[in-house]
Amino acid sequence: MADTLSQTTNKKLARFFKVGLHYGHKKKEWNPKMVPFLFYSFPEVDKEHHFINLYETQKYLNKACHYLRAASLKRKVILFVGTKRRLSNTIQQEAMRCGAFYVNYRWLGGMLTNWKTIQKRIRRLKILETLQSYGILNYYPKKQSALLKRELEKLNNYLAGIKNMPYLPDVVILIDQEHELTAIKECRKLNIPIISMIDTNSNPDLIDIGIPANDDSVKAIRYVLYRLSRAIIGPNLLKKK
Repeated sequence: MADTLSQTTNKKLARFFKVGLHYGHKKKEWNPKMVPFLFYSFPEVDKEHHFINLYETQKYLNKACHYLRAASLKRKVILFVGTKRRLSNTIQQEAMRCGAFYVNYRWLGGMLTNWKTIQKRIRRLKILETLQSYGILNYYPKKQSALLKRELEKLNNYLAGIKNMPYLPDVVILIDQEHELTAIKECRKLNIPIISMIDTNSNPDLIDIGIPANDDSVKAIRYVLYRLSRAIIGPNLLKKK
């Protein structure tokens, strides 16, 4: 049994290494609070960068997956957030895979803390979508029709991933702490738990469950998001049975 567990662990760590979860930022860019999550055995390979301890990655990734399974069983509302352009499709894909919601274009200030105003914009989006689906927008004067279509496109970019979200999320899954500080501040103000990848330049104190990992590699991000979305899907499959 011990040998089997050891082999499974080694396979996972090899997978982590293959997708680049271990690779951190340059040492001059680090956050000292990340010391417990660092690995110091590769000075001969790269003296300029920090490396992440993959045992810590595994520990906190498992913790995040366990938390999300429990949240999914309780039908909690889960929101994925990642607004870097190169992550847009991945965020949308993984959120939709597990029936969660997402923000992948731009985080609007007050998206959570001013939820009532956002709901008004969502209602506006749905009205314009209805007009578009029935072809009614084409009957407006040409200039007005063009303005309404541009408004529809803009609202869709911002709000498509949350237009059916019934209320504020119970948990937020976030990629790239440095890029999503506004979202983090809003979550903390509303006491919404945050699960996030934390790189060597991150502040783990801002996150409820931080997964030590390279948040600059698309491969690494896709792998972590896949694991998290799969954790959410599991209980949903059980509920359907």
